[in-house]
Amino acid sequence: MSPIDPRRQALAALCEPDPERKAQAALDLFAGVRQALAIPEADCTASSLGGHAPADVTLAPGWRDTDWLPAAQAGEPLPGRPALPRLVPAKDVPSRSPFTLEGRAALLHAICHIEFNAINLALDAVWRFPGMPEAYYVDWLRVAAEEASHFRLLREHLATLGCAYGDCLAHDGLWTMCARTADDIVARMALVPRTLEARGLDATPLIQDKLTRAGDARAVEILNVILRDEVGHVAIGNRWYHHLCQARGLDAVALYPQLVKRHEAPRLRPPFNTAARLAAGFTEAELAYLAGDE
Repeated sequence: MSPIDPRRQALAALCEPDPERKAQAALDLFAGVRQALAIPEADCTASSLGGHAPADVTLAPGWRDTDWLPAAQAGEPLPGRPALPRLVPAKDVPSRSPFTLEGRAALLHAICHIEFNAINLALDAVWRFPGMPEAYYVDWLRVAAEEASHFRLLREHLATLGCAYGDCLAHDGLWTMCARTADDIVARMALVPRTLEARGLDATPLIQDKLTRAGDARAVEILNVILRDEVGHVAIGNRWYHHLCQARGLDAVALYPQLVKRHEAPRLRPPFNTAARLAAGFTEAELAYLAGDE
């Protein structure tokens, strides 16, 4: 078995256009790295890790090398994705009532698309940014695996509603911010996991309430798994944002609105899931900024 080169293999998974193969690659890569680094199973929080690496797997010597980065950045268009769903501006994605079968399928398709994009975001965070501590790469490979699990859960449930991933229109807002922060790891940590993805902490309970009233208990269960894991994902974004700010002598709270303005990130609006945000590592000062109290 060839040694694992996590960053190159993350790039290969990112380039994979087939959703199922991409999801499996993310699951297998984290499983292999977990085994290579002897990370206890109890520390793996994905609801279904899938894939099994052989016991003799090891990390490749030189997996932190950076001489291949320029060629990779000039290579295949990123991310790899299927021909469908068709991507349109966010304002052109129709909003439908979750109290009809078609509307509920469209809502869950939108969430499924978010989870597919989230696999790409985590894989990109692994391959693109060299020189970080080993724990950084393990964290984001764990996120990629969990997002892959979420994607599969939602796609399987969509099938019971007569819908397949790709059947509905979608937008590319998450990857747009990923591209805007491609050259700045501090901005990436600030504006993708702890801004755009953190929106899910606020929105999920509201969506669950609608799905409960629509009688879709299975969708509510899946969103329980996603919300639990997303608290951890946002916490990882917070951890590395604050780590980078501290290492570079930056004021994390004062810097954040500057990054929002510089990269044209959305200013988030209430209501906020304060309990989930606190659990994910947001400080009282950061919550005050969100509330407009700065």
